[in-house]
Amino acid sequence: MTEAQDVHNELDEPKLYRTLFLSDIHLGTRGCQAELLLDFLRHNESEELFLVGDIVDGWRLKQAWHWPQAHNDVVQKLLRKVRKGTRVVFVPGNHDEFAREFLGMEFGGVEVVDHVVHETADGRKFLVVHGDQFDIVVRNARWLAHLGDWAYDFAIWTNTWFNVARRKCGLPYWSFSKWAKLKVKNAVNFIGDFEVLLAGEARKRGVDGIVCGHIHHAAIREIDGVTYVNTGDFVESCTAIAEHFDGRLELLHWSLLEAERAKPQDLAPAAPVIPLPAAVPLPETIAARKTARV
Repeated sequence: MTEAQDVHNELDEPKLYRTLFLSDIHLGTRGCQAELLLDFLRHNESEELFLVGDIVDGWRLKQAWHWPQAHNDVVQKLLRKVRKGTRVVFVPGNHDEFAREFLGMEFGGVEVVDHVVHETADGRKFLVVHGDQFDIVVRNARWLAHLGDWAYDFAIWTNTWFNVARRKCGLPYWSFSKWAKLKVKNAVNFIGDFEVLLAGEARKRGVDGIVCGHIHHAAIREIDGVTYVNTGDFVESCTAIAEHFDGRLELLHWSLLEAERAKPQDLAPAAPVIPLPAAVPLPETIAARKTARV
């Protein structure tokens, strides 16, 4: 397993993986990074693709309809992958819990399941689940979860306009909301508790690890002998998990569009032209000039 790394390199041909895991896309919200996700899907292919919950934000769509063409393009792109032979499995989360009424069914070839056990190429078994089932706030205090969701959406809205200004200045995407979340002690404690709880669930089920989403905090790490994997999100972090053909897991970041990736090369400043110094006359030349004047 490798540390998180940016994969914007040598993208003339799509990168092929054995498996890709994506979660927390939140189609239907203004914070969704649909254009970045489309760019990711164009440049990365896999034999299997797991959508690990909160793909469509039903909570937000109930309050106000927001569905631009880019969000529709994401759905069409996923369905096109199915037609080309990719196995696509959808594990609903709390924001798209309406899909849990259709467990065991297929839509356009996309399988809808509550959870699934995925076996990697090197023989390890991973429980794939969104993770909201283990969030005590979501389970027992839904009104508080919705209140927190409203505050989070406001932070994302602020973050969106902040990054519009950054991109106009030629700066890459940066998540203020993610930075703030990792600076708040209670949030950091919640993330740690969530990771330990999910790792414990994997241990109880007798599997080697767990792949989840929900908390928008991407990670691959060992917790008491269990591999905890979180896909992150495509709102703040724009991350995904990839399984290579040897079973190795990698955390991918995708924070730039194709056109933005090309800018550093296209707009590289020309080397400054430094004028050559005037030739310095040799001593014998100076002496000759003095003689001529005499």
